Amino acid sequence: MASIRKEILIDAPPEEVWGAVRDFGAVHRRLAPGFVVDVRLEGDVRVVTFANGLVVREPLVDLDEKARRLAYAAVGGRATHYNASMQVFADGPSRTRLVWIIDLLPHELAGPVGAIAEQALRVAKQTLERRSPT
Repeated sequence: MASIRKEILIDAPPEEVWGAVRDFGAVHRRLAPGFVVDVRLEGDVRVVTFANGLVVREPLVDLDEKARRLAYAAVGGRATHYNASMQVFADGPSRTRLVWIIDLLPHELAGPVGAIAEQALRVAKQTLERRSPT
């Protein structure tokens, strides 16, 4: 199994970043607009449409307010197993470290999925910094 860990520093308060991450049905508006073009909620499952046309069902696994951690799975696409979590950490009063961990099979997808995660985090950083008053 491949395990991918990506981190990025964001010049925005952790409360704002967590607000966007925890808004499970609004990733296309609050976290990665343009990268994700649509999200439809079906109970605790979000149906995500990416800019490349891929549609994936992502069941919510856990939303931990105290730890500022969101965990979800993904069904569809080429992965036979996909589980991920995003966690928000304060790095001072107006800066945030966002950590995204993805475990997936087959292992051969680690390279392409890692590159996609980096691209998504760049979009999230730009989006959140643009919206932050700091």
